[in-house]
Amino acid sequence: MPANALVVMAKAPLPGAAKTRLMPALSANEAAQLARALLLDQLAHLSAISAADLYLAFTPAAARPLFEELAAPAFQLFPQVGDDLGARMANVFADLFARGYKNMALIGADLPPVPLAVFAAAFAWLDEPGNHVVLGPSRDGGYYLIGMNQPTPAIFAGIHWSQSDVLARTVEKAAELKIDLRLLPSWFDVDTPEDLEYLKAHLDPDLRRALKKTVRFLHDHAALNRGAAK
Repeated sequence: MPANALVVMAKAPLPGAAKTRLMPALSANEAAQLARALLLDQLAHLSAISAADLYLAFTPAAARPLFEELAAPAFQLFPQVGDDLGARMANVFADLFARGYKNMALIGADLPPVPLAVFAAAFAWLDEPGNHVVLGPSRDGGYYLIGMNQPTPAIFAGIHWSQSDVLARTVEKAAELKIDLRLLPSWFDVDTPEDLEYLKAHLDPDLRRALKKTVRFLHDHAALNRGAAK
């Protein structure tokens, strides 16, 4: 078994439950279609990683058949458990550390694919001696990735999720816990209409190659809008 595990945290891409902050700029169905496209692009992109076992932690538990249909073959599936995001992440870390992994990283499902070099840097840092946490800052003040090399559930305690100070509070937590922390290159989520415009403006050739289904959705959505405007 590899020393490393990489877990994608995913919410079912269903209308009314996925990417709701994009509404009403997108309809509920369109928001779900975008979430699905981002998820599929993310899983395809991460399937190229061979230095870690790949997992997909999904919610809700009843959505297992949907995720079995969507998941790339390289991913092992299990449901998320916990009352909030912090508890769910802490439980994922506890479960997989109990299986014997040395280093673990969690990443969101519905963001543009992160360059694979970022994961290599994260696991290299986690593999160094000592108690380490690694964070990937996102543009909204949160983080798109968290990794650690031993269970540290206290780092999730008292964090108000979906706020603009999640990263800053987590950095403070790491200092309080005397954990060495390293920040990875920043990245971005696609949660709001502004984020969607940011994505459209930053579709360089590498991102286009990694976002085939998402780019197709954006193209089709733009075409539908042009048709509706006539």
